Amino acid sequence: MTTETPRILIIDDDRAFRVGTGALLADEGYAVDAAPGGDEGLERLRSDHYDMVLLDLKMEGRTGLSVLQELRVSGNDVPVLMLTGYATVDSAVQALKLGADDYLTKPCDNQVLRQKIRTVLARREPVLGDGTRRLVATTTKMREVLRAISRVAPTESTVLLRGETGSGKEVIARALHEESPRRARAFVAVNCSSLAEGLLESELFGHARGAFTGAVADRKGLFEEANAGTLFLDEIGDVSPAMQAKLLRVLQEREVVRVGTSRPVSVDVRVLAATHQDLEAMVEEGRFRKDLYFRLKVFQIRVPPLREHPDDIPALVAAALARWNERSEASRRVAGVSDEAMDLLTAYDWPGNVRELMAAAEYSCIVCEGGRILACHLPEEIREGAGTFATGDGRKPGAVDARPESGRRYQAPDSDAEREAIRSALEEANGNRTKAAAALGMGRTTLWQKLKEYGL
Repeated sequence: MTTETPRILIIDDDRAFRVGTGALLADEGYAVDAAPGGDEGLERLRSDHYDMVLLDLKMEGRTGLSVLQELRVSGNDVPVLMLTGYATVDSAVQALKLGADDYLTKPCDNQVLRQKIRTVLARREPVLGDGTRRLVATTTKMREVLRAISRVAPTESTVLLRGETGSGKEVIARALHEESPRRARAFVAVNCSSLAEGLLESELFGHARGAFTGAVADRKGLFEEANAGTLFLDEIGDVSPAMQAKLLRVLQEREVVRVGTSRPVSVDVRVLAATHQDLEAMVEEGRFRKDLYFRLKVFQIRVPPLREHPDDIPALVAAALARWNERSEASRRVAGVSDEAMDLLTAYDWPGNVRELMAAAEYSCIVCEGGRILACHLPEEIREGAGTFATGDGRKPGAVDARPESGRRYQAPDSDAEREAIRSALEEANGNRTKAAAALGMGRTTLWQKLKEYGL
């Protein structure tokens, strides 16, 4: 895993585009180089490493398609985002067949360009953990999580992960293990809330033969199974006071006592814990041991809910589609997501966080039966729920800001006026929906819904 600044090469014969886009991407934190033509771009790619290329399709001399073809023939699989002012279906299909990762027409909306770059880079993110999970981090909030992982993973310190259910705490726990000196040994996870107290004790510490009905043989607990490795205690805030005392003893003494015996067994385990509970409040109320709390919170990582980093949604969806395509036959593979569907996905509040998003992406892949995911392929709650959640000032996304100081002209007194206002805004924005929505003071999803309603 790396947190190095991604390097992007712009290959375009339009100097204004190179300068303007280069400045935009530099402000986003990327390291940017530029080449004025295809030959110069190929020379840079032969002599240096880049994480992504923005490649113009139509250039003087060597065309973008020629550059792309030479890259792929030579074995260079650098991610490529094709750009052109001459959008045709044929050129788009040809670029994708030659190995382009995505396709965007010029002039590019800055927000769309940033989103496309995040998505393409996320598809090439290194696989973490057991080889089946990806930790997507394209936003500032999630890159802070990456930095925290890189700081604490090489140590032996206990880590407490805080965050809502479904936000990705186990994925981060696995990343901590994979980046630690214990990576070659076992990673063992247990959900403490899923087992009754008696079963949890036996599961964690093991038991002796005859310790209880059904104990027909000696059995190691998870602490012993994780010896020399990592044990992840999920939902630690849900364990009983009696179990809290026993866990504290293990953390202090580095030994366990199997149920039905009195002989301690030494263990060498790094403990990671996670909870969605407010442990501080539980300590104040006497429901969680203060001494255990301090043992667990040596180093804390807050995992933000998905609604706090929605710009990661396109990259997360891209990762979900990549995993679907890896395990699907050719006829069931999904080519991508339509802009309308992505608008709905980014507008939804995701109460179930990343776990809910992954499930929704898989559902959409099943329903679309190959090809491209459209808005109609999304789960019903997303199609109906996007844009219905209140913002911080009490308004709903897409609601009109009619305050005099806002400077927005859109107030929609009736449907005819609303239709005309939308038509006018689209004309002024040259058909760019993002710009039109901003001018109208509504969300992109709301604008898309209005366009369908009025047949525009």
